[in-house]
Amino acid sequence: MIKYLGKRLARSLVTLCIIIVIVFSLLRMMPIEGYFQNFDKLTEAQIQAGIENMGLDKPLYEQLFVFFKNLLKGDFGISRTYRANVPIVTIIKDKIPVSMKFGIMSIGISMLLGLPLGILMARSKHGFFDKLGTGFIVFVEAVPAAVYFLFIQVFGTEWFHLKMLYDAGDKRTWILPVISMAIGNIAYYAMWLRRYMVDESNKDYVKLAKAKGLTPNGIMVHHVFRNAFVPMVQYIPNSILNTMIGSIYIESLYSIPGMGGLLVNVVQKQDNAMVQALVIIFASVGILGLMIGDILMCLIDPRISLMKKGGAR
Repeated sequence: MIKYLGKRLARSLVTLCIIIVIVFSLLRMMPIEGYFQNFDKLTEAQIQAGIENMGLDKPLYEQLFVFFKNLLKGDFGISRTYRANVPIVTIIKDKIPVSMKFGIMSIGISMLLGLPLGILMARSKHGFFDKLGTGFIVFVEAVPAAVYFLFIQVFGTEWFHLKMLYDAGDKRTWILPVISMAIGNIAYYAMWLRRYMVDESNKDYVKLAKAKGLTPNGIMVHHVFRNAFVPMVQYIPNSILNTMIGSIYIESLYSIPGMGGLLVNVVQKQDNAMVQALVIIFASVGILGLMIGDILMCLIDPRISLMKKGGAR
């Protein structure tokens, strides 16, 4: 396991470094307006002095070396246009707790509703709960998310008299954004758990368990669900981490001061340094989620050997 973890971590770091190089290089091709506040009011001499001060006049490989050296110290640089001359780390550390708060609540709801729904759909194959759950999943997958997010916001505020925008002091304003964040994961968990459970229920060991006289509930809980949950575990950490780090559209829709809304704001303000830092953070979260998923899958099912070539994913 230790050997696998070392290799997996090394591959993840290489992948992250490649992403950083690509993002860094692409942003250096963007207009330089994103590095200056009140760019239109600056003279050519002031712009040139600013470029030299930021080191943007140096070759790309030198800029990359300085950036990686600072990154190892936890320094993402400073914001240029969003909050001029404020360290990016200072801005982010105020945003992450907000996104994590909503992410944890929405993931809790997603698991409490999505997993039981998937089990009910698998147990009542082609029955009422299966058709009901399938209809819900098809709706979530087919309809653009922005449509039902707006529906939840507009009709939720009208029917339940909730405020349309987030208010940190009023917990009732947390309800609609949490529900909006949870809907996609509810459908995701239900869909895949149902699929894996149906696949497992058709295998020979289930027929053998029935022949031995085990109860349907016992087979479903102790055998089918347990085995069906193993492949699903690989994707759960990634969905959890991405939800906790912030939902871009929902946070913007409800004016939530989290990581998702922050990314939209810095893109609009063309703050290249901030965009670069946030893209790297989101990429790191995605890579970390995949790595944790692989490890959990191995821990839950000892039959999976990550050390063998056929068992690695």
